[in-house]
Amino acid sequence: MNEKRIFGAILTVLGIAGLIYTAILFVNTNGGNRDIRALAIYGILGLIFFIAGISLVRTTSDESK
Repeated sequence: MNEKRIFGAILTVLGIAGLIYTAILFVNTNGGNRDIRALAIYGILGLIFFIAGISLVRTTSDESK
């Protein structure tokens, strides 16, 4: 098993979870300063994890032994 692909899949799942949590926060927000900061933090981290995971899975070559 390729560790890079597994790590990429984990990062992708964490990114998706972060983006879903951001969407839930966005729906339940009332526009306070604290809410906007939480949206930005979770949204940016989720996006970074998602993009990093997808690119890691994509660029890792399959080496069959």
